[in-house]
Amino acid sequence: MSRRFEPIHPKCPHLLHGGDYNPDQWIRTPEVWDEDMRLMKLAGCNAMSVGIFAWSALEPEEGRYTFDWLDTIMDKLAAHEGFAVLATPSGSKPAWLSRAYPEVRRVNADGTRQPHGGRHNHCRTSPVYREKCVAINTRLAERYKEHPALLVWHASNEYNGGDCHCELCIAAFRAWLRQRYDNDLDRLNHAYWSSFWSHTFPDWDAVVPTDRGIHGLMLDWERFKTHQTIDFFKAETAPLKAITPGIPVTTNFMPSHDTLDYGAFARAVDVVSWDSYPNWHETGDDVAEAVKTALQHDRCRAMKGGKPFMLMESVPSIPTRGRVKKRKEPGMHLLSSLQAVAHGSDTVQYFQWRKSRGCKEKFHGAVVDHEGSERTREFREVAEVGAALAQMDGIVGTSVQPEVALILDGENEWAIREGARIYLGEHTKYRGDCQAHYRPFWEAGIPVDVIDQTAGLSAYKLAIAPLAYMLRPGFAARLRAFVEAGGTAVMTYWSAVVDESDLCFLGGVPGDGLREVFGVWEEESQSYYAHETVGIAMREGNALGLAGAFRGIDTCSVVHAEGAEVLATYTDQFFAGSPALTLNRFGKGRALYVAARTEAPFLAALYGRLAADLGLRRALDADLPPGVTAQLRTDGETRYVFLLNFNDRPARVELDAAYTDLLGGEAVAGALDLERCGVKVLRSPGQPGRPTAVDAEES
Repeated sequence: MSRRFEPIHPKCPHLLHGGDYNPDQWIRTPEVWDEDMRLMKLAGCNAMSVGIFAWSALEPEEGRYTFDWLDTIMDKLAAHEGFAVLATPSGSKPAWLSRAYPEVRRVNADGTRQPHGGRHNHCRTSPVYREKCVAINTRLAERYKEHPALLVWHASNEYNGGDCHCELCIAAFRAWLRQRYDNDLDRLNHAYWSSFWSHTFPDWDAVVPTDRGIHGLMLDWERFKTHQTIDFFKAETAPLKAITPGIPVTTNFMPSHDTLDYGAFARAVDVVSWDSYPNWHETGDDVAEAVKTALQHDRCRAMKGGKPFMLMESVPSIPTRGRVKKRKEPGMHLLSSLQAVAHGSDTVQYFQWRKSRGCKEKFHGAVVDHEGSERTREFREVAEVGAALAQMDGIVGTSVQPEVALILDGENEWAIREGARIYLGEHTKYRGDCQAHYRPFWEAGIPVDVIDQTAGLSAYKLAIAPLAYMLRPGFAARLRAFVEAGGTAVMTYWSAVVDESDLCFLGGVPGDGLREVFGVWEEESQSYYAHETVGIAMREGNALGLAGAFRGIDTCSVVHAEGAEVLATYTDQFFAGSPALTLNRFGKGRALYVAARTEAPFLAALYGRLAADLGLRRALDADLPPGVTAQLRTDGETRYVFLLNFNDRPARVELDAAYTDLLGGEAVAGALDLERCGVKVLRSPGQPGRPTAVDAEES
């Protein structure tokens, strides 16, 4: 089966390289624009995000449009063989709009309306704001629909799930609830278990999303905010889709945050894009940061069935966020940029192209410094990335078909934040659990799809659901069917505890029919202080052939085997001898239950054995040194293997075959040395050039 997708836009069959470009900040000095074009060519940039916060420059007063400066920029880009990722300006409203129409400003939970200022703080429900966005977006689309530089539409910027408690939003929320609960108030009250503390809602007008004691209500408020954000996105992009149907539309996600359900949002965009800002060198463990970032890359690739995504924002040097402002050390920019490509990005883009002279992000890293030339280290390293990407046309549109699914679910994360934290305290650490279960595959070079509970499972051999506290409708049935059909599933402590309304399942944990699938009953769970651990030992002769002693940390559960084979037991505490790891045969498959959070060696041993048993495909059939990963992109014929060294020292990798070094052009075989922060892109032999593109999105 082909896994080559079409390029993001066929007029540019190359990897995109560029960044957020704000020429409206330099209208008074148009000579800077010409210098920008020269520098873009030197840096190997071919696509610039334009107009993201330019509403005041495009419409300085209501109904008066000034597009001349943007005409000039679009023409200059085209003349220099560049393209525009052209933005709609809704992410930051102009002052005249806030003053003339106060309803566009969000209202806090205490009823106070926010003053004008900041960004990303418009009311998503406001008909006026939607009308004004549609008006300016229509003019943008009409004006540039035939322009040769137009490549992609960039809708708004970093939509967030911020609250607005204005009358319009509360009314829309209640209407959304009526539809969700079939206009049945009793059904809503039951779902919210609102009789607790006598909080039963007597009518729909009494439902206000401020009572954090009602977890089901707060979950629905988060769902509504995602719904309303997607609805706003569809409204403001409708003219773009109608006037320029051949131009893909995206918006930059922030999946490292939990403000929106990005799995749902992904269905509304043509291509997923996201903003990645790892804290390299902050903790002294760049490998852990690489794992965390890789997981998010894989999540973005999986959101649209393996379709390549866009790295919409990254930074050449220092971001304004983070506790410590440390620059990327030499080599890290190329390594981190190609990490995104290795996991499925067809772009490397930055915030920002040229540093602003003033305001909040004037010191945020940029390709062009205040000094203004190509002489900075950051510029030279960006140019190095540009030169590398120019050698990689064959990778455009390639992807990977993982055999492993890791389930990281946004709604479950909300439920843990609202409900489970009360029980497990500071040790919920949902993202940390997901990263811990992901890391053994990253270390082994085994591709992984990071999906949510709504995704199908039939394409995988192994499905892993860490801390699946809340089950969304249908997930338990899909997991059961997956195991029955021969799949291997892994679930951990404190899973299948509540339903989508945060109501506890009756009949024991795991609930919703999964107690039978996993063959266990989790009687009780608890957290541990930092100085406490619990011993775990593998049973001799267990079905997986695992051996050794390990430690449980943070939290563990007392589990009873109900038909499952006990693979490991606790060795101390009052529950010594009870199961810590079980395996249940169900239908044609296997279901494993991990009863405690463990240190890394336990998961490495478990997943190493499962990978061998299942014959999971690896990017490179060789053992990798610690801190080095191998990632694969392929169209089913040509294989591209990315070797990435996140150590602060060189590493040596034994290759499994002869390859061509795509960046160096020479043949390589046997032992391959990677420099500190080194990266190699290897192509399988005998497959030069780029095959004919085939859109495999529906395959």
